[in-house]
Amino acid sequence: MNQDKTGGPEAGPGSAPSTGEMAPGDEAPAGTEGTGEDICPDCGGSGCTDGGDCPGCAGSGKVIKGISGA
Repeated sequence: MNQDKTGGPEAGPGSAPSTGEMAPGDEAPAGTEGTGEDICPDCGGSGCTDGGDCPGCAGSGKVIKGISGA
C-alpha cells in the first residue's frame, strides 16, 4: 500500500478526503471509512501529560482508530 507524507494511506478513487492533520497516535485521517474516535491511551482522554499537551493526541484527548478490521 502506498502512503502519503503523513504516513497514512494515499488517497485514491473513492477515498474520503482528509478533514485535518493527523495526531501521532492516529491510525488514519479523520473521516476515513472504517475508523472512529477513541480515547487516547497515552493521556486517558485528558489531552495533557506532564503539564503539557499529550504527544499522542496533540492535546485533543482523542485518537482515530480502525474499527472494522480494515
